[in-house]
Amino acid sequence: MQEQPVLTFWDHLEELRRVLFRVVGAVLALMVVAFCFKDELFGVVLAPQQPDFILYRWLGAEGFQVKLINTQLASQFITHMKVACYAGILLASPYIIYQLFRFVSPALYENERKYVVGVTCWGYLLFMVGVCLSYFLIFPLTFRFLATYQVSEVVENTITLTSYVDTLMMLSLMMGIVFEIPILSWLFAKLGFLTSAFMKNYRRHAIVIILVIAAIITPTSDVFTLSLVALPMYLLYEVSIMVVRSTERKRREIQE
Repeated sequence: MQEQPVLTFWDHLEELRRVLFRVVGAVLALMVVAFCFKDELFGVVLAPQQPDFILYRWLGAEGFQVKLINTQLASQFITHMKVACYAGILLASPYIIYQLFRFVSPALYENERKYVVGVTCWGYLLFMVGVCLSYFLIFPLTFRFLATYQVSEVVENTITLTSYVDTLMMLSLMMGIVFEIPILSWLFAKLGFLTSAFMKNYRRHAIVIILVIAAIITPTSDVFTLSLVALPMYLLYEVSIMVVRSTERKRREIQE
């Protein structure tokens, strides 16, 4: 069996440079593609604003119309570039993960490589579930509630495009990150830093922390949106308890 040559620090640095070059190239290429397909891109982004969005049809609440406006000269062009950049990163994310894994995998043992592949796949899947939950459920309900809420009939709601896009992107990103809670819990349990008993005993404290985090990451300050964000976080906390308990059970079986 032929031994692989030992790479120096500069060899690793050169390989990292190639990885970063390929990642940036892929993101830029997909960003340009997304920018060129403007109608399709904003057809997806602006879908929750339409009265015939799938969630509104499912709830039987299609009879509302909210008009988006633009208040600055270059705002629409800047928003187009911003959304295309987000889309490029999102579309290139599987390739980015693959390139990073290729870079670090030579330094891993076979069993470590197996764990890294599993954690990466589950982490990416949970992130996308969080993004989809935000897009199809949390953001549409938040948008419909806030865009149609009025303190008086004489006060008309006019939502800016920038406010709409920023809220959608921020909620989607934050929910994707929040859905990594079970993965982090499994990792800490694997390292022996976290136990299911600890999580059960401090459940009330966790609820307070969840509400605080939900208030921080929620773009708006209303109770409705905060509740929509906090509820999935609490459910993920309960799922994390089950994940940690399962990890402890497997560890005991191995020790026996």
